[in-house]
Amino acid sequence: MFTNIRSLRWFGLAGLYLVLLFSIGCQKQADTFDGKYPIQITSTTGMVSDLVQNIGKEKVTVQTLMGPGVDPHLYKASHGDLDKLEKADIIFYSGLHLEGKMSEVLEKIGNQKTVVAVTSEINPKILLQTAENQIDPHLWFDVSLWIEAAKKVEKTLIAYDPKNKAFYEQNASVYLKSLQELDTYVRTQLSTIAPEQRVLVTAHDAFGYFGKAYGYEVVGLQGISTASEYGLKDVQRLVDLLSSRKIKAVFVESSVPKKSIEAVVQGAKQKGHSVVIGGELFSDALGEHGTPEGTYIGMVRHNVDTIVQALR
Repeated sequence: MFTNIRSLRWFGLAGLYLVLLFSIGCQKQADTFDGKYPIQITSTTGMVSDLVQNIGKEKVTVQTLMGPGVDPHLYKASHGDLDKLEKADIIFYSGLHLEGKMSEVLEKIGNQKTVVAVTSEINPKILLQTAENQIDPHLWFDVSLWIEAAKKVEKTLIAYDPKNKAFYEQNASVYLKSLQELDTYVRTQLSTIAPEQRVLVTAHDAFGYFGKAYGYEVVGLQGISTASEYGLKDVQRLVDLLSSRKIKAVFVESSVPKKSIEAVVQGAKQKGHSVVIGGELFSDALGEHGTPEGTYIGMVRHNVDTIVQALR
């Protein structure tokens, strides 16, 4: 049944999902560890992969579906993803509908192998919602919440490979300490900005948890998903905000086209208010592999340093 996998390109995304579910359903139950290392992991985003790599280390090999600059809100699985998902011993994803329609497919695959949303044990009461009752999935921007996601990865690896419980616990302990130090760094740096200047204007509303945790007002041109459209009224709303509040900088995002924010900057200029693009932030994807921004800790530090330098 796998002889014509490449023909999936003709069937589109829906056809790929159907074949994926059927093919995995034909396999034996895959959530019992066979003792072979490294454990094969497939993760959806770079943020999730980074958690797994730091806790699993040499016991795991991690493949990421959505690399640098990729927008998970708009991501469409390819036939190459089929192979990665089929061969994985464990699949980790962010959850809270960050991955869109793929989330439903991953949940169904969970009937056949270990599939885990790293946010699944976050207290629902602390999740942010929009006026349209959409849950905001970008909780990695509150480092204290991403610590909980790390604990979920630790728990999953121990359950799958209990023989190495102490190994995963030690790695998690070291990494959680680094995350706690990161949270302190974020709070210290952001506190250097005058309260009236603590306004973060970005292309889409990905920084809600960041604002809530660290005391910043966050305004996005688009909603929490880049799949939502924006119009002239949205641009004018931001232009009016920038002009009336004398905000000095706005920010582009690595996974969102720059033209939206550039339109806001131009609109403010026409209204007589000079505002600059303060830099590029990483929102839904990490930076390039091998760079500091290619890790979660490096990405957060880059964002904070960029924000502070621009708003100071």
